[in-house]
Amino acid sequence: MSKLFWQAVKFAPVVFAASLFAASGASAQSISADKEAVNETLQQINDYQKLEQQGSMSQVTNVNQLRDVSPTDWAYEALRSLVDRYGCIAGFPNQTYRGEQALTRYEFAAGLNSCLNQIERLIASSQAVSQEDLDTINRLQQEFEAELATLGGRVDELESRTAVLEDTQFSTTTKLNGEAIVAVADVFGGGVDNVDDDEVPAETTLSARARLNFDTSFTGEDRLRTRLEAANIVDLGEGLTGTDSTRLGFDNNNDLQVDIADLHYRFPVNDRVTGWVGAQGLNFYDVFNVGNPTLESSGSGALSRFNRYDPVMYRGTDGAGVAANVDLIPDRLGVNIAYLTDGGGADPTSGSATTGTETEGLFGGSFSAGAQLEFKPIESLGLTATYVRNYQTSDSVNQSGGTVSGAPVAPFGAVDTTADKFGIGANFELGEKLVIGASGGYASLNGLVAGDDNNLDGEIWTWQANVSFLDLIKEGSQLSVAGGMVPRFTSDTAGVVDNTDTSYLVEALYKFPLSDNIELTPGAYVVFNANHDDNNDPVYVGALRTTFKF
Repeated sequence: MSKLFWQAVKFAPVVFAASLFAASGASAQSISADKEAVNETLQQINDYQKLEQQGSMSQVTNVNQLRDVSPTDWAYEALRSLVDRYGCIAGFPNQTYRGEQALTRYEFAAGLNSCLNQIERLIASSQAVSQEDLDTINRLQQEFEAELATLGGRVDELESRTAVLEDTQFSTTTKLNGEAIVAVADVFGGGVDNVDDDEVPAETTLSARARLNFDTSFTGEDRLRTRLEAANIVDLGEGLTGTDSTRLGFDNNNDLQVDIADLHYRFPVNDRVTGWVGAQGLNFYDVFNVGNPTLESSGSGALSRFNRYDPVMYRGTDGAGVAANVDLIPDRLGVNIAYLTDGGGADPTSGSATTGTETEGLFGGSFSAGAQLEFKPIESLGLTATYVRNYQTSDSVNQSGGTVSGAPVAPFGAVDTTADKFGIGANFELGEKLVIGASGGYASLNGLVAGDDNNLDGEIWTWQANVSFLDLIKEGSQLSVAGGMVPRFTSDTAGVVDNTDTSYLVEALYKFPLSDNIELTPGAYVVFNANHDDNNDPVYVGALRTTFKF
């Protein structure tokens, strides 16, 4: 609420000032005003508040500058004298209160109360105020006693209405924020050898995704997130191009049906530890630092799925679980830990064909358990080292994180598979305009049959690097170039098919903010030697993503 509003309507300063005048000896009396006058007063105060919020208020040091107050009135002369000495009235840049309209008694009372407040502050700070000015204020107060009392009554009514609104509002603890994406995308270029056509058919798509986040806090430091999501963004991956390397980083298609995508709770355990509990949509990238701040977001980061973050380390089994962030040295050294399942924790009836497991539950099915060390030796440099132990049942094996097709997905076929994964990452800010990042991941895989080690062994490698130029052309804009080697599988096990060539993905994008809430991101990426086969021609993807945030 604006300063002028409170100064105009606080009744307490009037009572204080009145006590200074020995001649008055009487307190202000409540005087009734007709309904029309009261409503007019409220409208005037609202007008003042709106104008001040728009930045149009300025201090007036001489009442002669207020054209819409007659200089022949005694009240004007008296107030002018006070303003000249104490600078206690705020006016508008055009030197008027309300354009060409005359100053009403209620408006004058607001100005008078402002002077009373100013003089009260001077007296409280032991600054001298002449007896003549005190007498003038006393007389003005008596002449405008009715208007001052009416304004005080209106404030009480407004406060009562505000209390009712606060009691009946949607929630005092839940905040709603949302994001909507509208994207145009196309894929074209050479075909992959497991696709019938030699060329990928041009497929221009227009699709959208909408998210609503309900963030609820019970203590002011915790957060319960409930995310609703609906989308029809087409998967431009293997079914269309023969490789999942062409997938968009924000694809999802539930036919625009509203689903609960996230349901997890974050809370402080103490000053150094933050806990997480999730029933749906809890991922490693929620808890861990993926080390790619300029590209990790699906709504405003990389256009490709691969360049958002290391798919070997941070994609895989997720959904439900528990996690924690521990600050060993605040802003310098920390540890993150997590245990995640694929949602089987809510369904104990499914099992594994290759191990004979009859139930999954929270600890019997696919899971990922990991720990990460974060180190920030200087403010501009962040380093991470991550380990993840992953187990995937035969019906859910995907070791590539949906970023490539072929051998890295299910290296040993429909077999329960374990993986020990190791990853490192670095992110370096060169000044305020340039950010450089890089990451690498390695996984040692083992295929299981009936719970026994059958010497089905192999390895997956991946790496990625990126550079982003910030505030290029316009503040908030971002030009990024990123690329790397999508997950590549090798094995010495006889009969296991691995990758003999190497596939790379390179991407360029430019994020341009139209406003604080709207972004345009045009860009493109190309996949070379798709699925690690140099017989495959490059495949290209172009996209224009529009993101709305509210």
